[in-house]
Amino acid sequence: MKTIVEDENDVVLAPPANFSMVEESIYRSSFPRPCNFPFLQTLNLRSIIYLCPEPYPQQNLDFLQSQNIQLFQFGIEGKTDLSVSTVNDTIMESLKVLIDVRNHPVLIHCNRGKHRTGCLVGCLRKFQNWCLTYIFEEYKQFAGAKSRNTDLNFIETFDTISLRQCLFSIIYQYQGYASKKQRLMYKDDNLQKPQLASA
Repeated sequence: MKTIVEDENDVVLAPPANFSMVEESIYRSSFPRPCNFPFLQTLNLRSIIYLCPEPYPQQNLDFLQSQNIQLFQFGIEGKTDLSVSTVNDTIMESLKVLIDVRNHPVLIHCNRGKHRTGCLVGCLRKFQNWCLTYIFEEYKQFAGAKSRNTDLNFIETFDTISLRQCLFSIIYQYQGYASKKQRLMYKDDNLQKPQLASA
């Protein structure tokens, strides 16, 4: 994506690398740097889903606090074995945060916005009943030459049925007259909430 310049205030708006809209109010990218903060402000984010185990930099935490953005951290090692059950559980928990419209607009990111972010988006697409061909094409678009078969296998075998079962109290919300996009919101506020990273 090209850098955008606002002539009025002479502010350069630079999106993070690998930035893209997943769908309305859901975005993905690589790790945001301070030079990306003015661009992120234009998204009016409510939350960020961070998929790395490393602590969030203080400068980024300060920015989130100044913008009243909630940080959800789900630490997945960069080269971890995706067959490990804990990874499946972590993706499942992050999906619950992702599909809750109370957290939108939301930005998903890991380090480079390729593998971990690609897996989460791929599982979201599977939940949305996309066919695997298109899910894999989207994954490869961002992963490029570093596409991992282990990631594709993880997405293919991810059990969306269990996600639907554990979200029995979710209600569908539709936004817009012509739009048929499904929006999900927790009906029961007493459901177990994911652990928030301290800001």
